[in-house]
Amino acid sequence: MKIAVITGASSGLGREFVQIIGKNTQKVDAIWAIARRTERLKALQQMSIVPIRPLSLDLTDPASYNHLAALIRSEQPTIAMVICAAGFGRLGRAATLSAADNNAMIDLNCKAAVAVTSLCLPYTQKGSQIIEICSTAAFQPMPDLAVYAASKAFLQSYTKTLHHELLTRGIHVTAVCPYWIKDTEFIHKAQKHNAKSYHHFLFANRAHTVAALALNDSHLNLWVSTPGPVCLLHRIAAKFIPHFIMVPLMALLKHVI
Repeated sequence: MKIAVITGASSGLGREFVQIIGKNTQKVDAIWAIARRTERLKALQQMSIVPIRPLSLDLTDPASYNHLAALIRSEQPTIAMVICAAGFGRLGRAATLSAADNNAMIDLNCKAAVAVTSLCLPYTQKGSQIIEICSTAAFQPMPDLAVYAASKAFLQSYTKTLHHELLTRGIHVTAVCPYWIKDTEFIHKAQKHNAKSYHHFLFANRAHTVAALALNDSHLNLWVSTPGPVCLLHRIAAKFIPHFIMVPLMALLKHVI
């Protein structure tokens, strides 16, 4: 059986990936949809012609990896797609964010993505696709998003290395680095304790567009996907402008964007 493993599947980008992949029965035989909210996972079954297996797991809990590992060993599937879309951020100065929020961002954005990918890798084959949802924040240190940006920089670095290491096996690995996405829960949750910066979200993308472009870039085996003009420009600027200029510049722009 060929499957897609998608984390963060109950909302946002993860949900969009489920919807897009769920329309193509030739790509996979089933989708393993991972998230905490059971009812939302079950609702996905009504919008996909590809069978969906809901897996209610909290990926900040290490016990979840044991459950997923046991299930994979038992089923022995061929994993055609791994999409790590689980993640969250908090807006605010680093000194004002709680230790719990900072640790949770690292656990979900970094540890969970690496753990799920590592569990799935032995069951991939030539032509399999691995997509890690990073962020345009991965391109530079970000005022008011210090831990979030650092976690996504880690994930981008990990994904690029994985891309290189798996080239000879014919496995596609792509770091997806989108700009703000306006029709997901991310912005609302990020603003939970601080809505004074990054509150306009100009030129924000839509989840369906980002997911569709990401899948196309994964098919082309690009090691970094910038699904939109703003994140593409940011990626280029961050390559040529030193961080000691980019960081204060972003501190000014955050009141505009």
